[in-house]
Amino acid sequence: MVANPAQAAPPKKAPAAPAGRNWNQTVVRTARDSFLLGNPNAPVKLVEYISYTCPHCAHFTQEADAQLRLGFIAPGKGSIEVRNFVRDPIDLTVALLTHCVPPAQFWQTHLMFLTRQDDWIGLEMTASPAQRQRWITGPLASRTRAIASDFKFYDMMASRGVSRTAADRCLADEGLANRLAAGTKDAAEKDYVEGTPAFMINGLPLAGTASWAALKPQLEARIN
Repeated sequence: MVANPAQAAPPKKAPAAPAGRNWNQTVVRTARDSFLLGNPNAPVKLVEYISYTCPHCAHFTQEADAQLRLGFIAPGKGSIEVRNFVRDPIDLTVALLTHCVPPAQFWQTHLMFLTRQDDWIGLEMTASPAQRQRWITGPLASRTRAIASDFKFYDMMASRGVSRTAADRCLADEGLANRLAAGTKDAAEKDYVEGTPAFMINGLPLAGTASWAALKPQLEARIN
């Protein structure tokens, strides 16, 4: 959730977006290593902070993704930017892997990990002490590759056309890992993110909004 320290002015209604184009096919990687789906110039810009090990994030995605893409993204009324809020080593591993595909393939890879979260998250509970130790010991590459192996993430990425060699390169990307950590720190300090999922609309943090039921009317107020 987020805490909004100031009372914002009532939002203005968004102007109508141009018709005739399906913006669901437009994904760009931003300068902050987030991914933006939809019309980059959309009048309503939604930001979602997510953690791949967060069950509430998975639930939100299952409830909201189709509705967001059909009524909000496709006609160009809005865009959604996914930003990582890294909570733990497993989350970091998945975040590195979702950055391992071209932007056009990001959304389906992102959805794969969230919609199948129930299939892999339970492996944490059955891991041995030795496995758990490998996840937190040694250089980044050895830690993330151990997690990817134990959670069968290599198989999941192979289904998206990413070889083990390519996945290993991404899992060793210390520069990206450091930037994601810095982005998480900034989100907490500047955007008042305290947990996931958390949302902003046009730069305004949404207090008490962590579900589709809470977010939907706030989007509708800006696009209708």
